[in-house]
Amino acid sequence: MKFSKKGEYALRALLELTAQRDATLLQRHEIAERQNIPIEFLEQILLTLKNAGLLTSKRGVNGGYSLLKAPEEITLGQVIRLLDGPLAPIACVSKTAYQKCQDCPYAETDSCPIQQVMLDIRNAIAEILDNYTLRDFASGRRKAAQS
Repeated sequence: MKFSKKGEYALRALLELTAQRDATLLQRHEIAERQNIPIEFLEQILLTLKNAGLLTSKRGVNGGYSLLKAPEEITLGQVIRLLDGPLAPIACVSKTAYQKCQDCPYAETDSCPIQQVMLDIRNAIAEILDNYTLRDFASGRRKAAQS
């Protein structure tokens, strides 16, 4: 899993939009200033989140952005996959972007020691991020590990 600045900025923008959920629309320059995000980069991120159905926007002087879905309906896993791609550390354990290994001597066998460990890592990451909502994140509540 790769967590980029783009993913970090998306989460920070979503935090701002969650905090202002019941208020007026937030303009991109307000989000950029409050979260210290370069506005050009933020525009791309907001468009990606809007195209994914997480945000809505209104044009004009009184326009801006707001959450389209409730914060408890948006998981951190969704956001990170959207901006940064699969959570899996290697492609052969990805559930969303699986690719068979081309050069691995274990690719044609039933058991791969590398794949077994990487699958455990992928599952641990997904277990946390797919059960941690934007509401949890914005409130600062830590979720207990699910065993």
